[in-house]
Amino acid sequence: MSATNLAFKAIADPARREILRLLRAGEMTAGDLAANFDMSKPTMSHHFSVLSEADLITRRREGQTIWYGLNTTVLQDVLAWMLDLTDVHQKESK
Repeated sequence: MSATNLAFKAIADPARREILRLLRAGEMTAGDLAANFDMSKPTMSHHFSVLSEADLITRRREGQTIWYGLNTTVLQDVLAWMLDLTDVHQKESK
């Protein structure tokens, strides 16, 4: 699956969009992120995996703690793709 398709699959879920929104403020631990949701640990882990596979988040281990951060590069690529679509549509309608 292409990187763009993986990103769209990842952001299709409201919980994953909320995780990305929370990470805008900076790195957070898995526990800090999970505290914002009423979900089981395996479900949160699945969301982290989908976001990580799409390269939308970074993860680093510090001892037993996993820190997650926002990878804006992929989001910028998706946004550029969307803006390109909008630009093409606007040119065609003129």
